[in-house]
Parts: sequence; structure tokens; C-alpha cells
Amino acid sequence: MESLSTTTSPSSNNNGGGTTSFAKTCFHGVNGISGIGIVSIPFALASGGWLSIIFLFMISIAACYTGLLIKRCMDKDSTIESLPDIGQRAFGDKGRLLVNIAMNCELYLVITGYLILEGDNLNKLISHFHVDIGGLKITGTHCFVLISALIILPTVWLEDLSKLLSYVSATGALASIIFLCSLLWNGTIDGTKLHSKGVLFNWKGVPAAVSLYAFCYSSHPVFPSLYTSMKNKHQFSNVLLVCFTLCTLVYAATAVLGYLMFGSEVESEITLNLPKEKLSSKVAIYTTLVNPITKYALMLRPIVDATKNVLPSHYNKRPKLTHILISSILLFTTVVVALTVPFFGYLMSLVGALLSVSASFLVPCVCYLKISGTYGKLGCEMIVNYSIVLVGVAIAAFGTYTSLLEIIRHL
Repeated sequence: MESLSTTTSPSSNNNGGGTTSFAKTCFHGVNGISGIGIVSIPFALASGGWLSIIFLFMISIAACYTGLLIKRCMDKDSTIESLPDIGQRAFGDKGRLLVNIAMNCELYLVITGYLILEGDNLNKLISHFHVDIGGLKITGTHCFVLISALIILPTVWLEDLSKLLSYVSATGALASIIFLCSLLWNGTIDGTKLHSKGVLFNWKGVPAAVSLYAFCYSSHPVFPSLYTSMKNKHQFSNVLLVCFTLCTLVYAATAVLGYLMFGSEVESEITLNLPKEKLSSKVAIYTTLVNPITKYALMLRPIVDATKNVLPSHYNKRPKLTHILISSILLFTTVVVALTVPFFGYLMSLVGALLSVSASFLVPCVCYLKISGTYGKLGCEMIVNYSIVLVGVAIAAFGTYTSLLEIIRHL
């Protein structure tokens, strides 16, 4: 969810036999982890300085480990099919509710980030655009957020997203590779050059850096589906190792390239730094623009379904109309938030600190300790899990505080 991509997994079969091969599961896993976090990761490195890239690797290792904990929780109970199921198995209905809230809030803010991303990058391509209505001037960025929402609107009305899913399931990794290559092209051939020395370490920027790094690994809700779909489930640990290794190398390369190119001047979306007249810049920007448009409806769907579930039954007598109304209202609210808080980097930092850390690090550790019964037993496993919980709580606290502070300061 870089992205929390709960919709990029293959169909699951939790009744014993999955059919997906090792290679295909790796493919889906890489697509699940790859997301819009890649455009802000150079900003994360610039915030914390060169040494902060160590935190990227540490978070990657921790995320891979908590992914393994999800597998272990599922091995304890064959009825578990999702992350909310794990929450319920550990802490009952309250556990399911808390996990659902964290997941849906994260999805909501990620799709809000999609609209901000669209507005900022379209405004980069078509600068000096604005609309005057009765003396009221609407900036180009705001106009493009509204236009993007209108383009997206018909896709959220669709009830059958299978065709869209088949397209999106192949775009995450491909988009990340294209983005990295276009950035390398821009920095080495197209004239930007790799000239910045940067700062070795910046303590003040560490909370923002770590929060954005955590946001890049917010894909854990997809892991239960990946696991149940596998033909040889004992290979799932190797799948996680391959997926996190490949994605971390791409993230690290993008962070280093971006920081070498623009140093402390790097924007929260590195596409905003790129000279728009260069072909490589256009490739990077267009790649950034396409994904949110195609993924928005898929990311919104779990929130729509959760909203339908809490409505009184008489509202669902006309399911098509109910679906259209709920989807449209949710899209409208994300537009309002995107126009009110148009700070992509700080918003994604908030998502990473408060929600990604909760869903991808705290929930697997705490639930595993409860389900396995090891929370009171002294041992290496317990120490590792409690360490991740303590560090996760610290990241959530400091990251959320600094992100909110920056958002309020820029309002």
C-alpha cells in the first residue's frame, strides 16, 4: 500500500489445495509490495540523511518477519483467511473490528493520496493552468484533482472489477521498474546528473523517514490470500524472502538516485523535481499518473463493502443504487480531504506511522504472541516480537506526532 494492495492477490483457496506456483506467487507478492511509496522514498532519505537508509533495510527485515508470523498464525487455525480473521482469533470481535478499522483507514488515506498525486503531477505537466469562476480562482492542482475524480467516478460504480483486477495485478512491479529506469536515465543521460553530496544524518528528519519507509511495506493484508493460494505452502517463507529482497533493492536504488540528483531540494514526490521537457521525466510522470487511476476503484472496494455491512438491511434492497451512492459519497469525501490537506509526503508519512505500522507490524506480532501462547514464555522469539512491538509503538507515536505537526504547520 506502498501501497496497501489488498486487491492484487490471486484468488485464494483456503480449503487445503492452492494451485499457484512459486514463481507466480512471487510475482503477485512483488506487485502487492510495490506501490506509490516509490515516488516519496527519495524524500524519506533526504529527510533522515544517508545513514537513515539503514532503517529501510531494518524495516524490510522486520516486515518480512511479520509476514512469516501471519503464516504461522494461519497454520495454527485453518479457518483463518484474512488479517481480520487473525485479529478475531486472537482477541475476538474487538480484535477483528480494530484490524478492520486500521486497514480501511489506511486504504482511505492511500486513495486520497492518489488524488493528490494526480493533481500535483498533472499540474507539473500543464503548468499555469487555472479556472476563474465569478472572481474565484481555482488553482491548477485543485482543478486536476477534480478532473481526476471525474475520470475515476465511473470505475467506482462498477460492481464486477475482475477485468480491472487482471490488469492491475501486473502493474505494480512493472511500474516500479519503469520508474526506476526513467529516473536513472534522467540522472545519467538526460542532463540532471548525480551531483548532490547530501547530509550524512539528520536526527530531526528520522521520524518522517522511518514513517515513509514503513509505508512502503504496508502490504501485509494481502499475504493471507497469497499463502492460501500457494500449491506448495512450505515455500511461502522463500516467497517472502524473494519479494522483500527485490522490492527493497528497487526502493533503495530509487532513494539513492533521487537523493544524488536533487539532495535536500528533493520534493515529497520526486516527479515534481524532474525537468518536464525531458522524455525520461515524462515517462516517470506518466507512469506515476496511470497507476492511481486504475487502482483507485479496487482500493476503495473494501471500504464500500465494509460500509454496506453496517447499513440497515432495508438500504440493501436496491444493491446497485446503494453501491453507486456509497462509492460516489466516499469518492467525494476523498476529494474534499485531498483539497484540504494537499501534502502528499506528510499524509503518507502519517499513514505509514499510524496505520501501516499498526497493520503490518503490531497486529502480526501481538496476535501471534496471543494465538501461539508464547507471550509469557521467555525466549529468543518472544524477545524479537516484543522488540518489534516496542519499536513499532515508538515509530507510531513519534511519526504520527511529527506528521500531524507538519500538516498543521502547512495548512
